[in-house]
Amino acid sequence: MKIVTILVNALLFQCTQSLQLPIPTRETSTTSRYSAISSDIPSSNSESVEFPPPLSPVERLKRGATFWSTAVPIIASYYGLISRIKLQELILDNPMTQEEIESLWDAQHQDGAKKLAETITQLKGFYVKTAQIISSRQDLFPKQYTEALSGFTDNLDPMPASLAKAVIESELLHADEKFEDIFVEFDETPLGSASIAQCHRAVLTEKYGGKQVAVKIQRPSIESKLLGDVANLVAITKAFRDNPNLPLDYYTVFSELQRQLADEFDFVAEAVAMDRIYSALSRAPDGSPREIPLVLPRPVRGLISKRVLVMDYLDGVPLSRAREAMIQKGIDPESPQAKLFGRKLLSALTESFGRNILETGFFHADPHPGNIFVLNDGRIGLIDFGQVKQINGRNRETLCKVMIALAERDDNVQKDLDLVGKLALELGVELNENAKPEAAAAVGIWLFDGSAKTLPGGYDLGEFDPNSPVKELKSFPQDLVLVGRSSILIKGLSSRLGIPWSLAKEWAPIARTVLNGDVAEKSTSTESGSDSRVRFKHVVKALKQWSKGRATRLFRKLPPKLQTRAASILLKMEERKTRRNLLLRN
Repeated sequence: MKIVTILVNALLFQCTQSLQLPIPTRETSTTSRYSAISSDIPSSNSESVEFPPPLSPVERLKRGATFWSTAVPIIASYYGLISRIKLQELILDNPMTQEEIESLWDAQHQDGAKKLAETITQLKGFYVKTAQIISSRQDLFPKQYTEALSGFTDNLDPMPASLAKAVIESELLHADEKFEDIFVEFDETPLGSASIAQCHRAVLTEKYGGKQVAVKIQRPSIESKLLGDVANLVAITKAFRDNPNLPLDYYTVFSELQRQLADEFDFVAEAVAMDRIYSALSRAPDGSPREIPLVLPRPVRGLISKRVLVMDYLDGVPLSRAREAMIQKGIDPESPQAKLFGRKLLSALTESFGRNILETGFFHADPHPGNIFVLNDGRIGLIDFGQVKQINGRNRETLCKVMIALAERDDNVQKDLDLVGKLALELGVELNENAKPEAAAAVGIWLFDGSAKTLPGGYDLGEFDPNSPVKELKSFPQDLVLVGRSSILIKGLSSRLGIPWSLAKEWAPIARTVLNGDVAEKSTSTESGSDSRVRFKHVVKALKQWSKGRATRLFRKLPPKLQTRAASILLKMEERKTRRNLLLRN
């Protein structure tokens, strides 16, 4: 049944990690606006540009039928294979050898992956997001699926440059402006093309700043297509709602995502979210400046609309293509440099999401390898702020307590495990009536401590194992649905890189600062000379940032052999530090 669970989850759970829901009430006004202006907008070759109409009810029905006609037989074929193996073993008294069974599973995976890839190629739309997530989770899915779906990362079915320019002209240009008044360069080949929008590199005129930018352009009438796609997935989650083989009530998860993704198609809201997250990362809770672990693009003022967003250009490749880029540059993915970069990646993502989730409760809610960039200068970038989440203050405070309790726990001390379980239940986690007493603690450890080797209650660590603590969940708190996406992303990366990584231990210092924040602020405000101390602290932070940046630049100037030697030394230091921290905790 494990393989069946994996396949069902491939169609359900992983979809929740990249769900993008349309806003039905906006479809009519969007379509009418594009229809009214399309005949008057010149393309790059001075011909009129026709905007695609929304899907008709018949077209939506056809897409739904295509999806169901593929998904159901794939799942059913796995049930059939399991029955065939059991039949030969129990009834025919002629069990297959392990090699024969593995050969059958391999053929089954190949066939299922091929059919799924063909269907996604045909349907595109939202289903592409599902493929992107599955292909990035080599730790969860058979390699036949991850390999077959790896081609859906980006540059999928780009809309013509003439149509992209027409959307820009309709959204950004003033009455007396031409396209050339904003852009002196505009690459007609997109940087990437996703289900909702595509991005182009461009250079602004001096009037608008004269810098290199990325232009995000929403596909016309895309909402109607995604609405039908999501309806199919909601229907299948509802149909499987009472299936005991599924670890979560995914119908509830979809409902939460539907409520919080109201601004998914509003690029003005996305620009506001970009600025808000940047401000939270660049300033400590006490207001002092601090280094940002990630590079975040900033929106360009005056060039933002509901369907077009002009922002800083990040020169690099998405994480999903980082390994390929390393090989092209002659860097061995197993070299010390690559492994050291892996630790840097985990550290940057962990710190950034920890700050946002625990300090402000407002965070990027769509983390996946296509939205994480490896820049040419070695830094990590984060893009696409269309999905964000704000969790309430009480849950944020409880989350902080959970991180501290997990980081300070001793698995051999029952009261420590009881505290973790108590706090997990305070967050709103509901367990099955027959769950073990250790279930709540096991869920907390499973979710936030990837370095754990065992779980209390004898539960298994694997997400899809029959004895996984996730299967004890009756319901999951809405505020944690998207927090879980961040933790699962980082867990998946650490597993793939082979680095033991405890989110709880990394987030615990942030949590302590947040919980002690009010006391610290009051103490600082009552002491004399506080302003001078704050200024001195700022100077120290600035010096640390400067020295760190200088060291990085010097490292890049070293000859390749010296870079490898230096990276090897640094990697050993990091590994010793990780082992020491784990020993101290245990």
